[in-house]
Amino acid sequence: MLKKYVVRLTDEERSVCEATVKNQKGKSEKLRRALILLKADVDGPGWKDEKIGEAVGCSIRTIENVRREFVLEGFEAALVRKKRMTPPTPKLLDGAAEAKLIALRLGKPPAGYGQWTLRLLADQLVELEVVESISPETVRQTLKKTE
Repeated sequence: MLKKYVVRLTDEERSVCEATVKNQKGKSEKLRRALILLKADVDGPGWKDEKIGEAVGCSIRTIENVRREFVLEGFEAALVRKKRMTPPTPKLLDGAAEAKLIALRLGKPPAGYGQWTLRLLADQLVELEVVESISPETVRQTLKKTE
């Protein structure tokens, strides 16, 4: 079967991949991607995806993705995974909401309670309409981050 994305490494790119594998420096994902590029190089070994997958220990889809990134976005993009532009889930508390949480935490607890609990703080934030809903764990992480 003809490959849609064919990897042809230059001498410089090949030497970078070989140095990465030889020195085993960098993240394991970078090492895996360097190995994939080296084995998929048609001017080099030119292995089939199944054989590369067995040797490197990854899925064929990963190999296809590395090939595609190499052809469409260049060598650096194929070797180093790109960072996410946005987090997977948006933050519940912005700066103003965090400030309200801290002020609430430093204030007096409700009548009948000796101290603030995470659940009380979460319930109070919902009651004050700072957020629509929030878990005590999010409150804990926010307070831990700001201490």
